[in-house]
Amino acid sequence: MPRAFYMETLLKKLIAPLLIGLVGGAILIALGIWQIQRLHWKEALLAQIESRIHAAPVAIPEDPKASRDEFLAVRMSGTIESPDLQVLASVKGIGAGYRIITAFETDDGRRVLLDRGFVALPAKDAPRPAVHATITGNLRWPDEKNGSTPPRDEKRNIWFARDLQAMAKILDTEPVLVVQRFSDETSPVTTPYPVDTKGIPNNHLQYVVTWFGLAIVWLGMTAYWLWRIRRKTD
Repeated sequence: MPRAFYMETLLKKLIAPLLIGLVGGAILIALGIWQIQRLHWKEALLAQIESRIHAAPVAIPEDPKASRDEFLAVRMSGTIESPDLQVLASVKGIGAGYRIITAFETDDGRRVLLDRGFVALPAKDAPRPAVHATITGNLRWPDEKNGSTPPRDEKRNIWFARDLQAMAKILDTEPVLVVQRFSDETSPVTTPYPVDTKGIPNNHLQYVVTWFGLAIVWLGMTAYWLWRIRRKTD
């Protein structure tokens, strides 16, 4: 076969697979680069949230908004009321238990929800009388309720999600939740949950590895495909 004719024939056979391989590889690499950018954005966001959590606490804003005040560090003095609402939860190393949600009336008469923290199962119905305290915590708007969340067990006072609107109605408070980090109570009856960014997903590094890995496989398969075409043409 004349070399010129051979090269023309080979080129015609290679051009489509080569374009498919290059375009597909470029798309996968672009997705990997985009996920690197997203990773940097998410890491910066998490660092910002951590800084906000541990910032100097302020008074609760008059009209707090989730879009503006999520994780805002606040401090309030007043009365932790009784009784409370109990949300089924668990703590690593301890097991199942309950989040204790109660009304908190500030010294100036404002009423908000307070997430006091965790108690183990045996302490579910232990007495938790009203007490005056200064609380340092963070504003949160938990999004835990969805279509599969069971309704609360009213008879046993067991909730399966923190539902701010429903809890605020029952306890006669604003639908504003402070998650306690510190309390000056002399005899604390709960263990505060850590307020941090661990619950915020950051899977972008996995996506980076996935897209670049797929790009390597794609380009490798393309190279193998081109090699097979050339072998058949020889």
